[in-house]
Amino acid sequence: MFAAIKAQHKGVDVCINNAGLAHPESLLNGKTSGWKNMLDVNVLALCICTREAYQSMKERNIDDGHIININSMSGHRVVPSADVHFYSSTKFAVTALTEGLRQELREANTHIRATCISPGVVETEFAPRLYRDNADKAAATYTKFKPLDAIDVANSVTYVLSAPPHVQIGDIQMRPVEQVS
Repeated sequence: MFAAIKAQHKGVDVCINNAGLAHPESLLNGKTSGWKNMLDVNVLALCICTREAYQSMKERNIDDGHIININSMSGHRVVPSADVHFYSSTKFAVTALTEGLRQELREANTHIRATCISPGVVETEFAPRLYRDNADKAAATYTKFKPLDAIDVANSVTYVLSAPPHVQIGDIQMRPVEQVS
């Protein structure tokens, strides 16, 4: 992917890591394959894309790039649902990785910024995929209250990118008004 970006666009100035998935794999009875898949997508892929984006910026002397990790409120609290406890641990990792990245970028004497955007419930394909064996549970995720829309998250990305060069926005936590946790 990064080779194609280099060939077509010269490289990456802004990287938005927006992959994430969950499987209903509890800590006590979950399948190792489900855990590995969540780690591969939610943590490892994010780290690989971050590394490659940084290398692209560095080789082209881009000193004002931005790496934005779309995280989750699940990276800041644990809800009482065994179905998402392992998922939450991967999102806590994203919170830590974003702060670690910010620190490494400072140590590298660059002005590249790192930001974490942590939305709560957003109406996407996330719940239907998580609860693919329980359509009622999936539907209930988006009917208890008005969820965020994808455009709300996109607008937060625009906000972060519009910040003046000397402003570091570390984390945006956003959720629907009626969401309890």
